[in-house]
Amino acid sequence: MNPGSLYAAAACVLWGVFPLYLKTLQGVPALEILAHRMAWSLLVCALLLAALRRWHWVKNLASRPRVLAAFVVSAMLVTANWGIYIWAVNADHLIDASLGYFINPLVNVSIGALLLHERLRRAQWTAVAIAACGVTWLTWDAGQLPWIGLTLALSWGAYGLMRKTAALGAIEGLTLETALLFPFALAYLGWLAAHGQCVFVSGSASTQWLLAAAGPVTAIPLLLFAAGARRITFVQLGILQYIAPTLQLLLGVWLYREPFAPTKALGYGLIWVALVIFTLEGLWQLRQRRALAAR
Repeated sequence: MNPGSLYAAAACVLWGVFPLYLKTLQGVPALEILAHRMAWSLLVCALLLAALRRWHWVKNLASRPRVLAAFVVSAMLVTANWGIYIWAVNADHLIDASLGYFINPLVNVSIGALLLHERLRRAQWTAVAIAACGVTWLTWDAGQLPWIGLTLALSWGAYGLMRKTAALGAIEGLTLETALLFPFALAYLGWLAAHGQCVFVSGSASTQWLLAAAGPVTAIPLLLFAAGARRITFVQLGILQYIAPTLQLLLGVWLYREPFAPTKALGYGLIWVALVIFTLEGLWQLRQRRALAAR
């Protein structure tokens, strides 16, 4: 098996079981978990860059204001995505959060068509339309937009667009993003400590270790995913990405007993049909290209 498939699958499995980690911190406010995720991720990335001796890119940042500005935007997007996801999981909205990552591949296709002027094939338009019907049904059934799933999908899709066009690699990009976020995280944690509200200071040793683990828990899947993405096709990568929301949905329904009414299942079913069409069409296109290349 291509090792890239193993790397990407491992990353998606880790993202899929990430709610298990967050649930152990259910007594910690979402904003404090987010701040620790920013701070400890920077430490992990800095240690990795030091071990790899890949600091040369830092010298050129001052002369590349557009790169810095792009990563300011991507840092804001990843902050919104992380913050909403952490809150959703610990507020018992894991199923709603999983919807965002089911929708995300189709959001990426839509962004490609609208912003990158990529031409969509008929089957891709069909998949997007069916998914839109699923979201419309979920909206009508709940009486409001599924804002958690849509916000997660849109923020992660926009983040992916920023990183797709970015000039830095996976480790370097995450390092810069967390470095930009670190002063705000540190200031917030300091404010909490000054007001006696910092769980890291007042909590048990196990809670402190769990909060510190936010660094490797964040960095390791991202690095595995980046390593896998370089070794396999985009279609294969897209298929593997469904592992994470599937595991999240199963955890929400079976382990945490979140409500999943038959009417909600209909909306999810339409989105899954869209994903099947999207995936099969991508595989067919890949097969056609390989057949042409073999002639």
